[in-house]
Amino acid sequence: MPSVIALDAMGSDKAPKPEIEGALQAARHHGASVLLVGPEPQLRAELARYPGASRLPIEVVHASEVITMDDKVEAIRAKRDSSIRVGLRLVRDGRAAGFVTAGNTGAAMATTRMVLGSLPGVDRPALAAAFPTVLNTAAILLDVGANVDCTAINLEQFAVMGDIYCRAIFGMKRPRIGLLSIGEEETKGNELTREAFQLLKRLPINFIGNVEGRDLYNGHVDVIVADGFVGNVALKTSEGVARLVRAVLKETLKATITRQFGALLSRNAFSDFKKRLDHTEYGGAPLLGVKGVSIITHGSSNTNAIKNAIRVAAEFAEGKVNETIERELAGLRSHAALSTS
Repeated sequence: MPSVIALDAMGSDKAPKPEIEGALQAARHHGASVLLVGPEPQLRAELARYPGASRLPIEVVHASEVITMDDKVEAIRAKRDSSIRVGLRLVRDGRAAGFVTAGNTGAAMATTRMVLGSLPGVDRPALAAAFPTVLNTAAILLDVGANVDCTAINLEQFAVMGDIYCRAIFGMKRPRIGLLSIGEEETKGNELTREAFQLLKRLPINFIGNVEGRDLYNGHVDVIVADGFVGNVALKTSEGVARLVRAVLKETLKATITRQFGALLSRNAFSDFKKRLDHTEYGGAPLLGVKGVSIITHGSSNTNAIKNAIRVAAEFAEGKVNETIERELAGLRSHAALSTS
């Protein structure tokens, strides 16, 4: 993993501890080079607490301001030296191959579009989140919150970007693409999904039609397309259900274990189960369709989440996902122009 990744060291709820520990782990286990962005005195003081940190490829880039979760749009624009903006400028200027933040999602998306800009042919970038399935694979849902109101053309572009992302990052030759709706039939759904269905079935992708909420987890589809409102509700609902299942299972195991051997087996099984449902293993959501790599992860991110977000940013950059998105969207526009001429 030779890519240099800029990390907003002041983004998470408990910053900068998870960011620094995640950067150290990414450097040790993945060979990542990390630029920690934030108030230099504070970051250097925190780094000094970790023996051996000075021997790892980690640098500090000073940013005098921090965007909080409560900041409004005006504050985001006014803080020109925020850790988010400084980190994204490192990507724009070629000093970093990608950017990672666990900070204010709205601020991260708005600043990414402002600093990096959108790829040609992309009307609106989309956030893509990974979900575990019963087949021990991952399903990608987009958009999960970047665009509350969408057009059918937006969903068409999301489908193309999701298809490319799956091929580049997960190595799938022909991902199965589904449109999230309230029924499998072509006529089901609202006006947006019915219109989008007609556009998606004409694309040169493996569009399998409408899918429902349960298909996020059954492994029958690889990419699920939705507007940001529906996608975000699905994401947050899924996270809540996962927490409930983990808590109930843990309490049930505690109440029923009576023998030491059984306790060991149950703990091992629970640890494996917990890891499969753990969103920190997936490394955050890339903002697809921008001129650069921008990964946005949870404000509650821990060390593992930050480490994996850095890994995903490097894989995204090295997979040349943006170049492929730009090229294939240009091909679709050319095809559409020929079809209408």
